[in-house]
Amino acid sequence: MKLFVSDGNPHCLKVLAVAELTGVKCDICHASDDERLVPFLSHPVRPVLLLPCGQHLFKANPICLYFLEVSGRDVCDLTSQWLEWEAAELQEEATVVDIVLWAALYPLLSNSSFLPGEWFEQVNALPVCQTVAQRVQQQKSLESLKRFLQKQPLPPARCRNEDAEREMTDEEIQAAGATWSRGLADRPTPAERRHPIQAILQYLRCSGAVLTADVQLSYGRLRGWNALFVCGTDEYGTATENKAREEGLSPQEICDKYHAVHASIYKWFQIDFDHFGRTTTEKQTEIAQDIFWRLYDRGFLIPDTVDQLHCENCQRFLADRFVEGICPNCRYPEARGDQCDKCGRLINAVELKDPQCKVCKRTPVVRSSAHLFLDLPKLESQLEQWLEQSMSTGNWTSNARHITRSWLRDGLKPRCITRDLRWGTPVPHPDFSGKVFYVWFDAPIGYLSITASYTDEWEKWWKNPEKVELYNFMAKDNVPFHSVVFPCSLLGAQDNYTLVSNLIATEYLNYEDTKFSKSRGVGVFGDMAKDTDIPSDVWRFYLLYLRPEGQDSAFSWADMALKNNSELLNNLGNFINRAGMFASKFFEGRVPQMELQQEDKRLLAQVGFELRQYIQLLDRVRIRDALKCILNISRHGNQYIQVNEPWKKIKGGDEDRLRAGTVTGVSVNVACLLSAMLRPYMPAVSATIREQLCAPANCADAMFQGAGSFVCTLPAGHRIGTISPLFQKLEAEQIESLKRRFGGQQVTATVPASPSATIETSANPERAKQLLQEVAEQGDRVRALKAQKAEKTLITAEVAKLLQLKKQLAAAEGKNPEPSPQKGKKK
Repeated sequence: MKLFVSDGNPHCLKVLAVAELTGVKCDICHASDDERLVPFLSHPVRPVLLLPCGQHLFKANPICLYFLEVSGRDVCDLTSQWLEWEAAELQEEATVVDIVLWAALYPLLSNSSFLPGEWFEQVNALPVCQTVAQRVQQQKSLESLKRFLQKQPLPPARCRNEDAEREMTDEEIQAAGATWSRGLADRPTPAERRHPIQAILQYLRCSGAVLTADVQLSYGRLRGWNALFVCGTDEYGTATENKAREEGLSPQEICDKYHAVHASIYKWFQIDFDHFGRTTTEKQTEIAQDIFWRLYDRGFLIPDTVDQLHCENCQRFLADRFVEGICPNCRYPEARGDQCDKCGRLINAVELKDPQCKVCKRTPVVRSSAHLFLDLPKLESQLEQWLEQSMSTGNWTSNARHITRSWLRDGLKPRCITRDLRWGTPVPHPDFSGKVFYVWFDAPIGYLSITASYTDEWEKWWKNPEKVELYNFMAKDNVPFHSVVFPCSLLGAQDNYTLVSNLIATEYLNYEDTKFSKSRGVGVFGDMAKDTDIPSDVWRFYLLYLRPEGQDSAFSWADMALKNNSELLNNLGNFINRAGMFASKFFEGRVPQMELQQEDKRLLAQVGFELRQYIQLLDRVRIRDALKCILNISRHGNQYIQVNEPWKKIKGGDEDRLRAGTVTGVSVNVACLLSAMLRPYMPAVSATIREQLCAPANCADAMFQGAGSFVCTLPAGHRIGTISPLFQKLEAEQIESLKRRFGGQQVTATVPASPSATIETSANPERAKQLLQEVAEQGDRVRALKAQKAEKTLITAEVAKLLQLKKQLAAAEGKNPEPSPQKGKKK
């Protein structure tokens, strides 16, 4: 085995640490950060493990898991949590990455116990952290780094989890009490949102990942941002034509049908668009053709002849997504006509081996056709200059930065923007009549045309870069089209267009232990969620709780039930319900008089700290982490109620009754704050809490100004409404039923039967030697698949092959290939 690492790479450091811990023997090859060692990848990747079977294993976590498995060590829950924690918690700044990594690695390097999270705050405060980033970069030997780290003073080891309280200083506690006492005095009532939203200093949100965008927009409105949220259905292209053919409708009819379906789904999910539009409009044609002519007149479009795959049976040229074959680079058997999902390389469809039309499964032929190309190389210097400015001043996720830079590192190539299709925005040039614009040239222009359908003043949004900050939200596979292709189109048009300032991309969300697949019926899609009878707010909560921000994550029915029953029902709902019920039952539905003690002010300080963290995180679009601040507050609140026991003190004397009133009053005010913080995540639950507490309209705006301040919004004497439970338990039977319903067709791996009677049992040393190598290589394949968390059916098939090889090996060694029956074991 060979392990390729680069010096100073924190992920490589983790892999080296686990390699040393497990004692796995492998050749360690150091290489520069920009050196390509994997032939079928277009960009350098570190770390990479080359297995004896010739396969490559990428990314730190799968390699670490492989080392643990091959060394025979159990991969316990804490180990998995530690591995996952690294990807989820590391900050983007390089120095913080190295500091946190050092904190996570120390128990491993010093042979201490594994911890799922590590005393981040204490480590961050150590003087050594000022130099540790530099030291990590300098250490070329794990042993020298280990010696350096072991000399440093350790803070008390403590797992940093949601239950761990941050110690508040006396200054913070007193400041929290002073802030609380200000209340809502002189706080104006928020203005009602009026359409169309006027174009002043503003934030423009265009989205493919609508739930993420909705959370961020709702938060922005609480912060007083002048924001416009637009999205729509991308309706042109081959997919629409084929769907129309399947359902016996015209392309326009199919677009009308599914636009309504999508609008209904988003309405149920409470996605609060300012305008939800579509691309099959006159505005789309007008704006797309205008950009086309501006590019053409300025010399940024070049003609060329293209060899394309043509299906003689379907009588059409095949769009990239409707041809499939073997990748010419990595031999992956299901590569698309534009890109291989396994190795990530861009592909010209005619390069595919054994191509097939995905519609009729026939083999297409190669034909030539004239097309127009966007001259990306000619625009590359302008693009790089803009990217440098946008990435330095805006908020780009690390995967968006990496994907964009990898395109630039390989050098841009002309990109075809026309297609031989019937359903699309027509190309207006007479030499290319009968052709339409390619979807990734045309579809992003939909952001402009949808805004134009919303307001006649659309140019004040889209041709106003000095005053508009543009956010895009998407999955990572759409990044290059939003960071390279679309910006180049707008830069080349030279019409002062607004370009993206903040590009927020997620990793992939998987389903249970496999991938979502409509064709196999695996996973929950669109309106299926509504049919589960689980409220949309619970769906929103869970999807945002596991949002794949730093690495891929997986939807799990069991985990959804666990999070609903523990975090929503027993934590958040329990606290808010208790606070309101105490006021209703003990104080006739009014907020009682409050006389704050040090303990109360400490809670105010803790809550205020979480509120400020929430604001800082959402300002940086760290949506999943900000959600945990909400759960931390309700956790603090439950502990506060439990310690003070107002249900007991209410039965005592005047002093005890005053104490019970103070605890109740503070708790309902915390519940009021939670209603505001929940509004971006769970709008219906937020509205229900506000209604139950009869919360003033300006309470959220008052607490979300500036860095955030927790003030008393429900003063003594305030009357609350009827209190009722917010959440219901998800029962195990219900979850098992849903898991079966959306599990799809279960595929059973089949392996050709090889009865032991047909296996020659006489010793054959040469054959045994060969089989021993095959068993080792097949074992590597199985361990690699397990480390990558591949589909169970695939793992099962490879395990079956391994068992068969072991039987053959036993026979070649002159042993009985069948295991001896175990005596005394009951069936």
